[in-house]
Parts: sequence; C-alpha cells; structure tokens
Amino acid sequence: MARRSHAYPQVRVDAAALVDVPAVAAPAGIRVGDALRLARRRDARLLVADGRCVLRDDLVRAQALGLDALGAGALARALPTVDAGADEVAVRRALAGGAPLVAVRDRRGIVGAVAAPAARRAAPVASLGARFTRAVPDAVRAVLARVAELAAAHGARAFAVGGLVRDVCRDAAVTRRDLDVVVEGDGLRVARHLADALGGTLTEHPRFLTASVEAPGLGRIDVATSRAERYETPGALPRVLPAGIAQDLARRDFTVNALAVELASGGFGLLDPFGGRADLARRRLAVLHPLSYVEDPTRLFRAGRYAVRLGLAPDAATRRAQALALAHAPYPALSGQRLATELERVLAEARPDAVLLRLAAGGVLRLLHPRWRLTAATRRRLTALPAALAWAVGAGLAVPPLELALLALLADQPPALAAAALDRLALAGEPRARVGRGLEGAPALGAALLDAGRPSARARLLRERAPVELAWLWLDAAATGGRPAPVGAIVAWFAGLEPRGGALGGEDVIALGVPRGPAVARVLAELRDARLDGTVTDRAMEEDLVRHRILEGG
Repeated sequence: MARRSHAYPQVRVDAAALVDVPAVAAPAGIRVGDALRLARRRDARLLVADGRCVLRDDLVRAQALGLDALGAGALARALPTVDAGADEVAVRRALAGGAPLVAVRDRRGIVGAVAAPAARRAAPVASLGARFTRAVPDAVRAVLARVAELAAAHGARAFAVGGLVRDVCRDAAVTRRDLDVVVEGDGLRVARHLADALGGTLTEHPRFLTASVEAPGLGRIDVATSRAERYETPGALPRVLPAGIAQDLARRDFTVNALAVELASGGFGLLDPFGGRADLARRRLAVLHPLSYVEDPTRLFRAGRYAVRLGLAPDAATRRAQALALAHAPYPALSGQRLATELERVLAEARPDAVLLRLAAGGVLRLLHPRWRLTAATRRRLTALPAALAWAVGAGLAVPPLELALLALLADQPPALAAAALDRLALAGEPRARVGRGLEGAPALGAALLDAGRPSARARLLRERAPVELAWLWLDAAATGGRPAPVGAIVAWFAGLEPRGGALGGEDVIALGVPRGPAVARVLAELRDARLDGTVTDRAMEEDLVRHRILEGG
C-alpha cells in the first residue's frame, strides 16, 4: 500500500511582520531641529511628516550644516513602499534596489519600515570576472593586481572605483588611463609602495587621506583610504576620517559612483549597495541623500557632466535636491578656485557646450552670480565655444579654455555683474586682465578691424592682442553669423601669418646700412607692413625699400 505523502504547512510572512523600523508621526510643517529632537526622544529612525518619509540620518546631516530652521519635509525621501499584506519576496525585491528602507503602509498610512541588512553594504552582489577581464586592458589589470598585492601585504583590501567600474558595468570600452583605487586600510602607505614598485612620482594629500601616483606609461593612479566624511558648513570641504568600504561608498554623491570592485580574490566582485548598476542601465542619475548638493555644490557640475557624457537623466529626488541646494545659494564657504576647477573639468569634456547649456538652464551657473542669466546671445556663444577652441588649437594659439569660456558666459551680462563673477572665481593677475580686455574692448576692436583699409593696419590692431582675445573675436563672429563672419575671417587671416613676415632679418638690414638699435625694429616693421599690403613682394624689393629709407635718413 502506497504511503501518503506528508503535506507541510506553508508559512507566509507578510510585510507587517517584517517591520523593524517603527514610524513616528510628526506634526505638519515641523522643522529640522524639532523633528530631530522628536526622533531622538522617541528613538525613531523614521518620521512621517505630511505623509512623507524623513530619515533621522538626514535630519542629523541638516543640523550639522546649521539648517535647524529648514522644514523637515524638504528632506523627504521617496522610499519604495509596500502594503502591509505584501509577502516577504516583495519586500526583499524592493530592498535589492538599493533603498535604505522599504516603507510599509496600511489603511492608516505609513506604519513602519523594513531596513536593509547592514552586511549588504560591504558584500559583493555579483561577480564581474569574465566581463572585467574582457573589458579591462591587460596592462591596467596588471597594475590593479599589483595594488591588491601591496594592500594585502599590509593587511588591507583594495577596490577599484570610479569611471573604470562604470565603464565595465555599461559594457563600454575602457580607454581611460587614470585609475581610482580605494584601500580599506592605510591607503597612503600602499600608495608609497606602489610608487616605488612602478618607479612613479608620488603626491600625497594627507588631509583627505589620498595620494596620486604618476607612473611612466600608465598615467595617474589615485589611491584613497576608505573614509567617512562630515560636512559642517554648506559648501565647505568636509572633515575626513578613516572608515570601512561600506561607509566610503555611502559618502559618495550618486548611486552610479557608489560602485566598487574588489581586487584581492581575482573574482572581481561588484559592491553595489545603492543600485548604481541598475541606474546606469536605466540611464538614471540619483543622489544618495537629499542634502548631497547642499553639502557640496560642486556636485551639481559633476551631475551636468555625467548627464551629457553618460546620457543620464536626474530622477525626481535628485531634481528636488538640486532645487534645495540652489535655494541656499550663495555658498560663502565654496571657494572660487573650486568653482573654477569645476568649470575647467566641464571644458575638458567632449561636449562642453552641451554641459554648460544644461547647467545654465538648470540655474547652476547662478553660483557664479545670483543674477546671471542665460540670454540668446550667450546661448549662441556657448554653442560656438567648442569650434572656437578647436580653431585656436589648429591656429597654434595657446588659449586657456577657462578664459575663453568666461568671455562667452559673461559678455552679455551687465559689466558690474561680470566683474563680480570674476571676483567670485578669484580670477586675478594676467588672466583677469586678458578677460577684462576681451569683455571691454572686443566690440570697438571689431569695428576698427572692419574700418581698417589696409591689411597692415588690421595686423597692427591685432599684433599686441593675447591669443585668447583673438579666439574671442573669432568665437563672437562665429556666434553672430553662424560661421566666421568678416571679423572672424580677419582674425583667422592674421593667425595664419608667418611670424617673420618678410625675407630680410635684422642682420640683413644692418648689412645694408641700418644702424643697430631702434632703427632696425622700425625698418623691419615697415618691411612687414609693405609685404602685407603687397607693395613689396620679394627680397630684392625689400632691399630697395631699405636703401631708399637710408637715403631718406630713416
């Protein structure tokens, strides 16, 4: 007789039973200071204000930044939410997306949340082994292996982070030379040994627990100790303390930057505690917390670069974070040098015009001056900026990209505003003088060039101008006419002239009888002008002109 099979009871665990973070209701309109006191008094990690979820961690950040009077609702997070009766699988699936909590609701509203396991933050979620080996060049993998060996020799663990990891996750070609490595341990010590091993040059930044190794044929390798950061003033540089890799990833700006690949095992395990890989696939840019941009407004520039370069669009929470940050501008603790550096990084992108226009449209460039506005003329100039930079390179002109970009950004602004923006960037010395001359003198110079009857007269107007002033004339003409208009054509003609300008040199005219001294320069200048105007065309005619001047006593 066949035995009856046993039927085991199926145990179903619903979301309500998994709640381990109770929610505490907060009064409508409560401010950060009061909300944090309430959270501490009730030992609550999650507050619900006006039906929205606010984390105590974000309240702590806000208070550290001096934002006690800010409405707590400004820090609300769009947590994934499930019904109280949802099963455990739905909760785990929501947590796998990288959220710190999954909110649970019933007919009364949010009743609590389920927290992500702390161990998840530092555990690999996938192996990139074959993909990493296929995508990363052998020479780069050899360097990373060396870093891992050196870290292990000193009781530390090494992780690849940054653009290389993003490229591998996107299945993009890894062409970058610079590498970013985080060491869970003494990163500076590992960097010193790496510099010795590679015969490279070491630069240390002890305040930030970072170092750079410039290795022959390998580019730059940035090595950082895994660390936590504490921001105490909006826009100021943070205090840095050593920490584990989980805290290092949690301190970062965007989910797509909170990715790391462990290097010790050779399996290339991917750490992705906040769902950055999925965000790359969805082309989504997401900040890690609502105060990310307030802590460091330079992240707004990075967001613009990533949006254009990687094709990422900010999600709703990131757009709210940007609005919150811009509402708190200006940032006195944000130095002009840091702003200028961010602009230079934008200009190093493949499409700097697209990034600048995106930043302008989003209000980010008002960090230069609160009344800066994107005008139609400025839009045209920014669009022409890459062509002008390329033209300058082709013409052999050493043009600082930042100076040319500032001319494009400020030419259509009121003079007082432009001057204040240059002050904000701490632009001084000769760079400030060059930009100032470009802003003040370009219209009159353009008109004078068009009025000049002879080529030599045009050349004299341009001869003492800095390369960036020439590039600015070319850019402005291109922006006005869609192609180099007459002024731009004159500048291009001048930039293509031979430096010497004639067949005779100084010793030649002296041999013909011109006395040494200022007379030589005057005669050479006259020869150059005569060549430009076509009144002399060869060496013999130049010699005749020199003899004629000698006879005249010139």
